[in-house]
Amino acid sequence: MNNKQLRWFLLIVISLIWGSSFILMKRALIDLTPIQVGTLRIIFSSVALFLVGFRSLINISRKQWFHIFTTSMVGTFFPVFLFAYAIQQIDSSIASILNSLTPLNALIVGAVFYGLHFLKKQVLGILIGLVGALLLILKGAEINPDQNYYYALLVVISSIGYAFNVNIVKKHLNDLNALTITTGNFVIVIIPALVILWFTDYFYIEKIQATTNSLWYILLLSVFGTALAKTLFNRLVQISSPIFSSSVTYLIPFVAIFWGVLDGEKLHISQLFYGSLVLLGIYLINKSR
Repeated sequence: MNNKQLRWFLLIVISLIWGSSFILMKRALIDLTPIQVGTLRIIFSSVALFLVGFRSLINISRKQWFHIFTTSMVGTFFPVFLFAYAIQQIDSSIASILNSLTPLNALIVGAVFYGLHFLKKQVLGILIGLVGALLLILKGAEINPDQNYYYALLVVISSIGYAFNVNIVKKHLNDLNALTITTGNFVIVIIPALVILWFTDYFYIEKIQATTNSLWYILLLSVFGTALAKTLFNRLVQISSPIFSSSVTYLIPFVAIFWGVLDGEKLHISQLFYGSLVLLGIYLINKSR
């Protein structure tokens, strides 16, 4: 399989995995707090990655460790907590649509910090996508008063972190194996995750016994949605552009909405329209490349 075929294959696989991650987080939050979901997700993912990728860490130079640290924070550590808090307050399908802002933010971050140049159609795409996201949030707050749509901003912040992540990987870590990058990320985040989990009530026996079902969801989320998917995504970034790799968020909402509907979530027709504006914005950006 050549690079062109491989990048499309990876795009589809990652979309299916990450599109299913939102409902797994939602189910895990039934018995666990957002902090516990975030820390356990990091811990389980770290164990899975260390088993297969620990030896590859020797390939990371001292200079590259700085960029590994940065990507671990903006692309892994903070987003796992921000998403957990957001999905506790808003529908998982809405969170997945807002996550689609990543390619727009990747272009903005690339232009401001990494010398990437805008085209006129790309600027139009950014404006359409941002307007769609804003209307989606406002409409959601109107028709779902029982949900706190201020938490939707946490998804937006996470998408900005992901935008920095893809640009840093492409510019500074492109010569490293994708598994090495991902394993390096989790070497950095596992210690603070363990410390944070220690200060919750999770280690009471009664708590562990009461959260068995949630642990299975987190295990699936960690091994597939984090460890495997992030490794595949880092590989996708290396063989494509930051904008193309961020376009994985084209397909994620369709997968997430499918699971959300099965779980009883209801989307207003206007929300689907505003979500489509976000995707239209991404389309215009990629068409103009």
